[in-house]
Amino acid sequence: MKKTIYIIAITLTAASCVNDLDTLPLDKTEPVSEYVYGTSEEAYLSGLARLYFQFVSNDLTDLQAMDGGASEVIRAFWSVQETTTDEAKCSWENDAWVRALNTNTWTEVQNDAVYAVYVRTLQGVAFVNEYLRQTTPERLKDRGVSPELAAKIDVFRAEARFIRAYLYWMALDCFGSVPFTTENSPFGGTYFPKQASGAEIFAFCVNELEYLRSDESPMMAPRSLYPRADKGAATGLLARMYLNAEVYTGTAMWSEAKAACEDIFAMGYSLSPDYAALFRGDNGQNPEARAEMLWAIDYDDSNTDSYGGTSYLLAASLASTDITDVSRPNGQRNGWAGLRVPYEFVNRYFDVSGQNYETGTYDVADKRGEVFYIKGRQESMDGALYSFMNGWSCLKFNNIPHDQTNESFLSQSATKNFSDVDFPMIRLGEIYLIYAEACMRLGQPSTALTRIEELAGRAGTEPPTEITPGFLVDERARELFWEAHRRTDLIRFGLYHTDAYLWPYKGGDSYAGQSFPAHMLLFPIPPTELATNDALVQNPGYPVP
Repeated sequence: MKKTIYIIAITLTAASCVNDLDTLPLDKTEPVSEYVYGTSEEAYLSGLARLYFQFVSNDLTDLQAMDGGASEVIRAFWSVQETTTDEAKCSWENDAWVRALNTNTWTEVQNDAVYAVYVRTLQGVAFVNEYLRQTTPERLKDRGVSPELAAKIDVFRAEARFIRAYLYWMALDCFGSVPFTTENSPFGGTYFPKQASGAEIFAFCVNELEYLRSDESPMMAPRSLYPRADKGAATGLLARMYLNAEVYTGTAMWSEAKAACEDIFAMGYSLSPDYAALFRGDNGQNPEARAEMLWAIDYDDSNTDSYGGTSYLLAASLASTDITDVSRPNGQRNGWAGLRVPYEFVNRYFDVSGQNYETGTYDVADKRGEVFYIKGRQESMDGALYSFMNGWSCLKFNNIPHDQTNESFLSQSATKNFSDVDFPMIRLGEIYLIYAEACMRLGQPSTALTRIEELAGRAGTEPPTEITPGFLVDERARELFWEAHRRTDLIRFGLYHTDAYLWPYKGGDSYAGQSFPAHMLLFPIPPTELATNDALVQNPGYPVP
């Protein structure tokens, strides 16, 4: 059952120390403490579950005072990836993080969303490191663990290493240089980890992922046990890292990106014939949607009481007055009136027409653009950045199962407090686009045309006659919007901070948009971390408080 690993985790408690990123937990109920292991497979599986659960945790132990849901790593990472771009804006003017991200005006002053990404990723790394320390062959032998169980734990360890690589990738993408530790690092006491450069973190992650996907690795074969990570997930993250290698290290790795994608093509994944089904409440049970997922984070209304992740995307996309509208519900009981999409983005990438804000109808040729809600809205955000009713609401993530209509779902009074929609961390549609970009950069664009034609066929659009940088920027916007890729994409194409591409409120309070300083391609190290760890150095361009 796909839910099992997370259900185990929810019954466990966790403690961590932000400043000392490798403290052995002292709580005897803590799943990464040696106290709870022994010879029980359930104990080791529970420890692994806690590592996965780190992605959906609202726990605020040892974090600065902030909203628990906002501290969840997927919600925080989504916010820095999307609201800082043309794809999303947030209307919560009184939330401390919102204005700075909406307008690309953050400074070294602590920002809750940025802080949450920093702390949650490195906190997660610390959990992984301790799990790996507690599951070495030597420790297992000393505890009397059987060879059969030791072999299973070897698989768990591989999954833990993948989780660590993913967390390090998130930190690398946002901060570049961060404190670096492994299971072999000193820990406890007064030890403060030193920073590693972006190139060093990149090299570590690549080496880990290359091993995890190799024949020598005990990691599970692709598509083995959804939603747990396997060799397909490791190869998918590797392809993404190779795609952005030039940004992270200064050296492009297009051939490696292409080869990783080709390995994935041989693993048995397939595009879901229905794009919308990838983001519905049963996407983890729907075989066609699951066939496209290389890795996803499981959300479940009954067991994952998180106000982050897809619960955030569902609830923040509608107002409370929208929830009972049977013409466009998303199966969510809560309406937080927060997130919406600038009309300029929708029009540029989906070429909408015939919009009627009274009836809530509009026309669009691309099926991927059928997910917007406009009833009662105002089209323009000009002078109304913090008015939720200005802009288009996005219902791409939808709690209603793919085989139910909106009306039949609502007739069951089945709206939910939390989300059932699993968040796609890596999926085949992304891999197709990585492949297309790698082939283009290598001067082989026609090699990838068949893959692009498949995406176009699913969207109901005409495929391009050639693959160009401009097409890829646009197609990634259409295929991957609201999946936490946009900031990274715009940086890679040189469009994020420059005046080569402007969007509403880019770089300040001007609706027309403007460029902003290049040092803001990376976020600042949170000042609370600088204050407690003398080994840390602030990113260039940000003054030290």
